[in-house]
Amino acid sequence: MRIGLLFFFCLLALQGFSQDKPVGGIVFSKTSKERIAKVNVRNLRTGQSVYNTLKADFKISAQPGDQLVFSKQGYYTDTIKVPTDFDMAVYLRQSSIMLKDVNIRDTLMNPQRKLALRHQEYSKIYGVASDKDILTVGPTGAGIGIDAIYNALSRSGRNAAHLRDIIERDYRQDVIDYRFNKAFVQQITGLKDQQLVNFMTRYRPSYYLVTTANDYEFITYIKSNLKRFMRYPNTVSLPPLKAQE
Repeated sequence: MRIGLLFFFCLLALQGFSQDKPVGGIVFSKTSKERIAKVNVRNLRTGQSVYNTLKADFKISAQPGDQLVFSKQGYYTDTIKVPTDFDMAVYLRQSSIMLKDVNIRDTLMNPQRKLALRHQEYSKIYGVASDKDILTVGPTGAGIGIDAIYNALSRSGRNAAHLRDIIERDYRQDVIDYRFNKAFVQQITGLKDQQLVNFMTRYRPSYYLVTTANDYEFITYIKSNLKRFMRYPNTVSLPPLKAQE
């Protein structure tokens, strides 16, 4: 009888040890030792997947010996075995270039500030005569905008529209130059002098890419094009010819 009871309690103890329990920990950067948020944590045995909090801590159900996979964009994925004490400090190694905070862009005038100065300088073309709406709605109903007709038919109105288009195109190029500048590209690629000029000419990004890509995506764009460039580093692509206006 005593042997049977002892065996029963042993089974209960083993079952208790085999049950999943909350495992907690914090994820750090191996380089900076700072906390990393939004890291995916997945238990390979159960398939459960969670993200750690903005404070970098996480909780997931597991058993001692389970393998947890930690993954985040910009860091190498790591697989770690759950210890018996269930407390974990995880350090992930960076896989992408992490730029220090530097004032590279301050060497160029901010494109928005430059555009504002041009608006002040050419204030007349952004006044009433720049209204492009032919139909206007007033207290007496819809009508024809006199200023819009003048803007569309007069020579000075056409010149104003043409100048606004030029300013808009220049602004877009300023935005590209502001982000895709020599100091920044040289820091990413390590290129100098004529090779740096050739690279920036050949792989000048579009306005859409410059205004929509985050820092990680923009650096990846530069690094992937650098691999192509290094096959023929002395070849330069001429900029496309502009149609005469």
